[in-house]
Amino acid sequence: MENPCACLASIGVESEYDRAKELKAFDDTKAGVRGLVEFGVAKVPRMFIDPNERIIECCSTSPNARKDLMIPVIDIEGICETGEDAFARKEMINQVKHAAETWGFFQVVNHGIPVEIMDDVLEGARWFHEQPREERSKYYSRDKTKKVKYTSNFDLYKSPVANWRDTFFCAIAPEPPNPEEMPIAFRDVLMDYSKYVKKLGVALFGLLSEALGLDHNYLCEIGCSEGLFILCHYYPACPEPELTLGTSKHSDSNFITILLQDQIGGLQVLHQNQWINVPPLHGGLVINIGDLLQLISNDRFKSSEHRVLAAHVSPRTSVASFFNTYSQPSAMKYGPIKELVSEENPPLYRETTMQEYLEHYNEKGLDGTSALLHFKV
Repeated sequence: MENPCACLASIGVESEYDRAKELKAFDDTKAGVRGLVEFGVAKVPRMFIDPNERIIECCSTSPNARKDLMIPVIDIEGICETGEDAFARKEMINQVKHAAETWGFFQVVNHGIPVEIMDDVLEGARWFHEQPREERSKYYSRDKTKKVKYTSNFDLYKSPVANWRDTFFCAIAPEPPNPEEMPIAFRDVLMDYSKYVKKLGVALFGLLSEALGLDHNYLCEIGCSEGLFILCHYYPACPEPELTLGTSKHSDSNFITILLQDQIGGLQVLHQNQWINVPPLHGGLVINIGDLLQLISNDRFKSSEHRVLAAHVSPRTSVASFFNTYSQPSAMKYGPIKELVSEENPPLYRETTMQEYLEHYNEKGLDGTSALLHFKV
């Protein structure tokens, strides 16, 4: 078989670099970044290199980095059960409130999802990305209407630099895909995991509602928990991890994200102008506030920027569950919650539909700036 990545190397050394040609050559392989590794690429192609990103210098492993900062870990045992202890719940709410307002990130333990299910879905995600190129390429698409697809860099033709990452995407709720659309060896465990995530998401929105001083069901009643996308990310081992990123600096476009990561590490959150590692915690889940929750909370909650360093020795796998309503076109507008604004605390954002927000987010791509700025009053 002819090496489908050979032209990438030749483009990189041309006197007149043609980025558009390199992007198309990469996309046409339908093999993702994993395909580059499979064909033994020894140098990172130019399309992945951002000369403006100081990857090593601002890493939290730097000698000058703060070692006393760690994202909060919150025990939410009993969150999905009825009749939980009132004092314990109040403590949960206080911890979630503090984390959402100051970090925008926290990890949860004792969340009710069996560790075996979590391990199985990570193994399934890795299996999908490591199966033969001919098999995974059957799912490769940039069609926004597809509920199940495999791609590399959703913003490949929009962002200034490509990321060293591939993604398997599945729209789970409100309407799940047909089973025939999903890989047979992966669909059962993914759907099983999604049921637990959906239940946990509803419970977390209850805590977040109360942390804002609202009724327990408020955020769910305005649709925050209706839509669920699951993205299975795969970060192949990179030959030159100092030159590129697994995921560029960004904040998420949704209400909240529930992230399951393996034990490789690499996720970092920007806190107090410092990149802080989010260490893998077996059995734990990372929760982060998305842009739309920051918008409707009128900046009470923080949608923090984060990134993923390129893996070096071993590939990294993660499963990110995004709560939003993008798959269901709606005229419903989201703006700062009226109960949270006043004459002393006026709205900071204009109202927007989910579709308008995400179209702007996707058109902009991961360019290092916040999509929220476009909606500021």
